[in-house]
Amino acid sequence: MPKIEVNESLFFKMLGAELEAKLGAKQDYDKLEEILTSAKAELDEKPDTSLPEKERIIKIELNDTNRPDLWSTAGLARLLRIHAGGKSNTKSYQSFLSSKEKTQDSAERRVKVSPELKEIRPFAAGFVISGKPIDELMLADIIQTQEKLCRNFGRKRKTVSMGVYRSKLIKWPIEYTAVDPDKTEFTPLDMEKPLLCRKILKEHPKGIEYASLLEDKKHFPLLKDANGEVLSMPPVINSAKIGAVQAGDTDLFVEFTGTDMTSILLSANIVACDFADCGYTILPIKIEHPYETGYGKTVTTPFYFQENAETSVEAVNKLLGSSFKAEEIADALKRMDSETEISGNKIRLKPSPYRNDFLHEVDIIEDVMMGKTVNFFTPETPNEFTIGRLLPATMLSRKIKGLMTGMGYQEMIFNYLGSKKDYIERMCIDEASVIEISNPMSENYQFVRNSILPSLLNAEMGSANAVYPHKIFETGKIAFFDGTDSTGTRTTQSLGFLTAEQNANFNTAASEAANLLYYLGIEYKVCETADPRFIPGRQAGLLYNGEQIGIFGEVNPQVLENWDINIPCFAGELNIEKILKRQN
Repeated sequence: MPKIEVNESLFFKMLGAELEAKLGAKQDYDKLEEILTSAKAELDEKPDTSLPEKERIIKIELNDTNRPDLWSTAGLARLLRIHAGGKSNTKSYQSFLSSKEKTQDSAERRVKVSPELKEIRPFAAGFVISGKPIDELMLADIIQTQEKLCRNFGRKRKTVSMGVYRSKLIKWPIEYTAVDPDKTEFTPLDMEKPLLCRKILKEHPKGIEYASLLEDKKHFPLLKDANGEVLSMPPVINSAKIGAVQAGDTDLFVEFTGTDMTSILLSANIVACDFADCGYTILPIKIEHPYETGYGKTVTTPFYFQENAETSVEAVNKLLGSSFKAEEIADALKRMDSETEISGNKIRLKPSPYRNDFLHEVDIIEDVMMGKTVNFFTPETPNEFTIGRLLPATMLSRKIKGLMTGMGYQEMIFNYLGSKKDYIERMCIDEASVIEISNPMSENYQFVRNSILPSLLNAEMGSANAVYPHKIFETGKIAFFDGTDSTGTRTTQSLGFLTAEQNANFNTAASEAANLLYYLGIEYKVCETADPRFIPGRQAGLLYNGEQIGIFGEVNPQVLENWDINIPCFAGELNIEKILKRQN
């Protein structure tokens, strides 16, 4: 879970007078711990009181990865302040937020995106802050917010990265372009001489850390102003001149680039709202893309992209076991900084610009609970006493894990949500056979896997430098369409295994499957199959008591090519719950 460090004096100042009074002059940390529950947070470490006030650091752990807006001093203080009855600044954000209905004036501030970036790092957003100098405490908090957003939410800068620059040194408009890394050079931050972009990946500490994001590209992204001065090479490193922000700077340009436009816009909104809460003026910037972004080609940012959500009094009370009226529900949501509108028994919610976590009605109801606080609800003792035990599928999975380990395989654990590219296109299968999430937060978690093989191939793709053979397996969840189930889908437990070696072939795959089933006490037969993931004629199904429980074979070369795997592989999969069903 994310952990943040907040400066004690800055944090208590941002909490507002009401909370400061509640915590007292001596700053009661027991009361602070109680208040933090409204943000699903807890005190991780109290500050060292022997230090001067401005050097005291509070460490806080956040137990919700869906709220990146809380990963900063300003964001966390905002929620705690509003939850305690303080004033919301949401209406003031309208002065700099554009939307589908309105576009803010960006004056001469423009960023022109080059067409070549579409296949490299296609999207951008940004804004300028002005109004007062940045002090040491604020600068430290900016750096922490940047690191937390880019590492955790931005997937180590792959999806989103953030850069901050000295705006007064910039000649507008800015060009976000693609350059030849072997011919383009600039002086990176913390260095004194220019380096070719390609060499930065090998010689600069940040270049080495994030080299994997660019090293296979023919062109690298670059931000430069109208004078040709380089701002940065996203997502790796700023330049030593314009990108060297320090305490005392009054105007800053904040940019975001990445591969997911929604995540970029959310990150920009989060940081813009944080600065606005700290008393800075936010100046919008027009971003001109030569291709569609999902929000138009030209987007003036910060941009409000969120959709309204809705719940009902009945749904809230049914799930929470409460008897709230519509007005009480609306008040609880306002304490979580959402605008609401009541229409009969319906409550419509307009999310704050820094939130994008209302994916389902249940998320709204959870906010009602948090707005009321968990302590508002009285715990109830269950009427029935039960004794738990392991599911048969879990017991069989454990046995299989032991057998696979004994056969020389290494266990892997993967997420069972993924992208269309990984679960469908690379596997050469029909999209209609894979369950799609109706409201995904990211295209990287858009589909539910119907097989463990894509996960194993993904692991193998990143293991080319390891000594062969590679033998890996996972027992995990898969899901598929099932017309006999009331939900139309079924989730089940499955085993997937894969071996990568120069001599991988059908006979070895058959031998591995036979060994496993022998020790499981399963008498099986083989049948012909025509699965596009495997080579025709070098694959077979596994029959148990008349039902197919699995498949094995040599992985299709086209599938291997799609995954950038350059060595033969064989793989197999067994449906654990089908085995149990046929045994009973």
